[in-house]
Amino acid sequence: MLELLAPVGDLERLKVAVKYGADAVYFGGQNYSLRAYVGLTLDEIKEGVRYLKKSNRKAYITINIFPHNKDLEELPEYIKKVIDLGVDAVIVSDLGVFSIVKEIAPEIDVHISTQANTVNYLTANFWHRLGAKRIILARELSLKEIKEIRDKTPPSLELEAFVHGAMCISYSGRCLLSNYLTGRDANKGECAQPCRWKYYLMEEKRPGEYFPIEEDGRGTYILNSKDLCMIEYIPQLVEAGVTSFKIEGRNKSAYYVAVVTRAYRKAIDDYLEKGKDYVFDRSLLEEVGKASHRGFTTGFYFGRPGADAQNYESSKYIRTHDFVGIVKRYDPETRIAIVEQRNRMFVGDEVEVIGPKVQFKQKIEKMWDEEGREIEVAPHPQMIVKIPVVNPVEELYILRRESKNNV
Repeated sequence: MLELLAPVGDLERLKVAVKYGADAVYFGGQNYSLRAYVGLTLDEIKEGVRYLKKSNRKAYITINIFPHNKDLEELPEYIKKVIDLGVDAVIVSDLGVFSIVKEIAPEIDVHISTQANTVNYLTANFWHRLGAKRIILARELSLKEIKEIRDKTPPSLELEAFVHGAMCISYSGRCLLSNYLTGRDANKGECAQPCRWKYYLMEEKRPGEYFPIEEDGRGTYILNSKDLCMIEYIPQLVEAGVTSFKIEGRNKSAYYVAVVTRAYRKAIDDYLEKGKDYVFDRSLLEEVGKASHRGFTTGFYFGRPGADAQNYESSKYIRTHDFVGIVKRYDPETRIAIVEQRNRMFVGDEVEVIGPKVQFKQKIEKMWDEEGREIEVAPHPQMIVKIPVVNPVEELYILRRESKNNV
């Protein structure tokens, strides 16, 4: 059975991931996770797990930092608390953390993080013998290498791989650049993403003279990888032995989670339905491109990436569409949607409404604020507005608009 695994940074994104087709989600708490600035409180984890169980979806929690001695003091108690909340698996990268998890809850599934850099079948088998349920493969593997790992490991060992999202310039994200340049430790979830910065060269004997690497003098983003996108290659991933398709992006918006999860859900379902007759729907590639990205690459899956996997001109995201609102409620009698604003929207705007299996365009003909006063613009972040819609909608449907800047 194939699993679509979506990223979660808060409870809203958790519900969006479920709504748009994720089979499982992964998230961190507010400690011990490699995304220090997004994380759920224990109460939120409890609520999220309850919601996932009700929806028959799975919850995986990341405890994947590389802890120093001082980090270990309160770790066992934290692990016990999150496991008691009912998560389905714990994601770890450190052997010490692995040992604590197994001591506290030997029955819990443990997934080995991509941070552990598993790139061969011997390592995968080692983790399996220790009791790991799943390996989250390093992003530096080709499909051919993954197939060999699959062939030389027990069927009971699950293989998970990233299929979409940001690529780290360092080996599976184990990076020292952020710590060195900013004092923020990427291996404890505080990455400042210096790989996206603009760089120049300086010659040793000419201090203060900066030499642009590009001829146009704008500098170069020599470490700025394009984003991974494997939506065109579902059959090849399955043939290689991948059963969990992981989307990167716990820091990304609810819009990103909705759009990307929705597109991969459609691609996977088409493949499962049609089998050998499967033909990729190219509109899905266009669809994932409507979420902000840095251009796309297939990473290492088809061999070592070349120069075209890097963006040497800019670290800006490509943004073709703006996320302008999310539906909170819908009144079928009046056909009015109650929408929470996420970007300024105006009467007269042409918007596109998307749901898990719904997509239509319409103009905003009228708009009212929460008190029922007619307004021309919704300028305030997260203000509640009422909008007539031409088709029925549901909670968590997304409103988007073509970006005027298109970047």
